[in-house]
Amino acid sequence: MRYIIGIDIGTTNTKAVALTDEGEVLGSASASYPVFSAGEGQHELDPEQLLEAVLAALREVRRQTSGVAGLAGISLSCAMHSLIAVDMEGVPLTRAITWADLRPAPYAKALRESAAGRRIYQRTGTPVHAMSPLCKLIWLKAAEPAVVARAARYISIKEYIWWRLFGEYKLDLSLASATGLLDIRSCGWYPEALSVAEIDAGQLSELVPCTYTATGLSKEFEGLGLPSGLPFVIGASDGCLANLGSGAIRPGETALTIGTSGAVRMTAPAPEYDVRQRIFSYILTSRHYVCGGATNNGGNVLQWYSNSVLKKDGEIGFLEREARAVAPGCDGLVFLPYLRGERAPVWDADAKGVFFGVRSVHEQRHFIRSILEAVCYSLYQVGASLEETLGPIEHIFASGGFTQSKLWLQLVADVFMRRVYVTGTADASAMGAAMMGFYALGVVPDLEDTVKMVKVVETYEPDGARHAIYMKNFKIFGELYSRLRDLM
Repeated sequence: MRYIIGIDIGTTNTKAVALTDEGEVLGSASASYPVFSAGEGQHELDPEQLLEAVLAALREVRRQTSGVAGLAGISLSCAMHSLIAVDMEGVPLTRAITWADLRPAPYAKALRESAAGRRIYQRTGTPVHAMSPLCKLIWLKAAEPAVVARAARYISIKEYIWWRLFGEYKLDLSLASATGLLDIRSCGWYPEALSVAEIDAGQLSELVPCTYTATGLSKEFEGLGLPSGLPFVIGASDGCLANLGSGAIRPGETALTIGTSGAVRMTAPAPEYDVRQRIFSYILTSRHYVCGGATNNGGNVLQWYSNSVLKKDGEIGFLEREARAVAPGCDGLVFLPYLRGERAPVWDADAKGVFFGVRSVHEQRHFIRSILEAVCYSLYQVGASLEETLGPIEHIFASGGFTQSKLWLQLVADVFMRRVYVTGTADASAMGAAMMGFYALGVVPDLEDTVKMVKVVETYEPDGARHAIYMKNFKIFGELYSRLRDLM
């Protein structure tokens, strides 16, 4: 028996899972870190705390598997769209600016509406939005000229971790394809995007495939007690690996994730172009592109309502019980969940949250359920964009923290009118990282052979009557944003 430890470096925590080549999970762990958000729109993480979380999660999984032989390697997944400016010595000049940071929004809006912005989207596959490192670079030049003057390189969270572990600047094509700087067809840096960002390729890392491996950790990490010569696989982005880890790797199979944020993604054999610029196309391998859209607002909206409005920190069980007491459709209450602006499919950092249709019959439980329904409506909009571009969604593989909620899973099945599969209890991106590791190290000959490692543990069947009710509110949901956009 062989196993690989997959590590997913996320926005709020890092997860690690030990997965065997037969699909058995031997151990798992997580480590969290604080978000720095003192200013309006700011959303940053500390690079050193991120590194410490990776090491802590790895140590814990190693402890859980201490009596198990057969560790074949370690493979990485990481959240997309982060940016860190570093000096000549690799010392960070900024924190890690995450996908959720909205400060570049004015610059992103101006670029998105230009001819250059449309060309950049077509060539890079990344919608022009405040999330992208391209727009972060434009903002950074205007907001922090002293930092830009000292910056030798611009890297992502995973690049920082990799540099600390191995002393080399490498970037996998999957994360690179989410920067807004990479030509996803030639797999090289796109000159027009570099020109707009006012940087050159020498300030970026060397591009490598997701199967790239390295051995020989820097001396400061020898205390981890890993076997000598153990290979590390650079892996891919969390979104692409969530598809792999969920089993949604063939055409028509769709992964849906709700964690802090949310996403709907479908795997395709080639990058796809949406003339309305609603969806992304990111690289997994030369034969697997992950297309879809991510929302800014997922479980974080429910957390906001619980913590800030109800003052019931962490009482998710209470929220689900309250929501269950309300009939589908919330007696006409509709919520726009755009608390942090929005990415797909509207790509509007100025979007705001709105409760609409409030009447005297509505109670606290209606507001809670309307939040759950609203996140599903946002993802359903993304799914519709995907179907217009790639073809029909056959069925849905669910992952993320929301899989702990049977109500929310049934809501997804009913809104999409598709069967929903829940695949195991481990983090899908960490699972996908381990599966990519098996492929990179030649344990499995083809990436699609890793699907056998995915275990379906629950299935949710859609209900047509409930779907009809939800579609009435969904029509209002779509109209609300289009009518309120200018006021926002």
